[in-house]
Amino acid sequence: MKTENQTNTENSLKQLEKDRIIERQLRFQDLLINISTTYINSDLSDIDKLINTSLKQIGEFVEADRSYVFSYDFEKNETSNTYEWCSKGIDPEIENLQNIPIEYITQWTDAHKKGEAFYVEDVSLLPKDGELGLRAVLEPQGIKSLITIPKIKNNELIGFIGFDSVKKINKYNDNEKDILFVYANMLVNVIQRKENEVQIKAQEKKKEELLKNLSLQNKELNEYAHVVSHDLKAPLINIHTLIGWFIDDNKEALGKELLAPLNNALLNVEKMDNLIKGILDYSTIDKLEAQDSLINFNSIIEELLKTLLIPSNITISIQDNLPNIYGNAWKFKQVFQNLIQNAIKYSDKENGKIEIGFTESKDHFQFFVKDNGIGINKNYFDKIFKVFTRLESTGTSSGIGLSIVKKIITYYKGEIWLESEEGSGTTFYFTLSKS
Repeated sequence: MKTENQTNTENSLKQLEKDRIIERQLRFQDLLINISTTYINSDLSDIDKLINTSLKQIGEFVEADRSYVFSYDFEKNETSNTYEWCSKGIDPEIENLQNIPIEYITQWTDAHKKGEAFYVEDVSLLPKDGELGLRAVLEPQGIKSLITIPKIKNNELIGFIGFDSVKKINKYNDNEKDILFVYANMLVNVIQRKENEVQIKAQEKKKEELLKNLSLQNKELNEYAHVVSHDLKAPLINIHTLIGWFIDDNKEALGKELLAPLNNALLNVEKMDNLIKGILDYSTIDKLEAQDSLINFNSIIEELLKTLLIPSNITISIQDNLPNIYGNAWKFKQVFQNLIQNAIKYSDKENGKIEIGFTESKDHFQFFVKDNGIGINKNYFDKIFKVFTRLESTGTSSGIGLSIVKKIITYYKGEIWLESEEGSGTTFYFTLSKS
C-alpha cells in the first residue's frame, strides 16, 4: 500500500508532466504565430527560402529529422517532393522522391482524401507486405516514425507536409497534430498568395506590353494619316484648280447643262478635302503637344467669330462673363467652332439666332450653344456624335465635326448632350471641370 508521501510524489510528477505538455504546446503555438507573421509581412520575393526556413523551425521543434512538402498530381496519379529540410547528418531524399506513383502510398493518400493525418509511430511494426509495401518504402530511408498532414485548397487535396524521425521513434499527441494542420493551411495560403502575385505581375506585364503596342500603333497610324493626307490633298488641289480654270475659260461655251457636272465635281472635291482635314483633326486631338494655359472663353470665341463666315440673317449672342479655364486654346476653339458652324448650317429661319452661355456648379461649368434652327429628331441624338454621321447628304460637311467636339470634351473628362425639338431648334450642352 502506497504511503501518503509516495502518492504526493506521483501527483507532483503527473502535474509536472501536464505542465510540461502545456508549456510545450504554448511554445509550439508561439512558433506558429511567428511563422505566420513572417509570411504575412513578407513580399514573397523568395518564397522558397520562407518555406524552407519554416520547415526547419517546425522540424526542429517537433524533433523530426526530416520535414518536407509534397504535391499530388492526380491526373498523372503521382506525387513529388517539392521542399525538404534535413537535420545535421541526415541525407536528403528530395531527388529520389520525384514522380512517385501514388499506388506506393495508398494508405496515407486514402487518409489525406478524408482530410485526416497519416501517422506511423513505429515503422518496424508495419506488416512486411512486399517490395512495394509501405514498410519497404520507408525503411530504406531509415525512417522510424512519420506523420503526414494533407494540404487542402478550396476543398481539393493538393499535397501534404510530412515529418520523418530517423534517429528515434517520435510521438505526436492530438494537440500537436492540430497545430501541424494549421501549419499546413498556412503553407497553402502563402503558396496561393505567391501564385496570385505571379498572375498579377503577368497580367500587369501583358497590360504594359499591350499599352506599348497600342501607343506604337497609334503613333504609326498618326504618321500614316499625315502622309496619306498630304498625298491625297496635293492631287485634290490640282483637280480643283484644273476644273476651276476649265470652267472659267469655257463658261460661255459650255452652258448650264455641261457646267452642272463640273460644278458637282468641284463640290465633291471640296467634300473630300474637308473629310481629310476632319480625319486629321480627329486623329490629332489628344496628341497635341502645345502648352496648356488659362484660357478666357470670351476672348477665344471673339477671335473665332472673326474667322467664320456668318450669314447676315444670323445673330450670335455671347454671355459676357464666360469663365477662364485651364487647357488648350486650339481644342476649345474646335469645340465652339464646330458647334457654331453646325448651328449655322442647320438654320432655316429668316432671323437665325445662336446663343452661347454657361451656368456654374460646385465642381464644373456647364456651357450651352443654342440655336433656333431645324432641330434634330430624337432618334439621332446618340448617332450624331459618331464619326462620319451626317443628318443629310448634301453640302460639303465631313460628318466629323461633332465627333471632334465629343472627343475633346471626353479628353477633358466632361460630358456632352443635347436637347432639341424639330422645327424649334437645338441646344448642345457640355461640361468642363473646374479642377
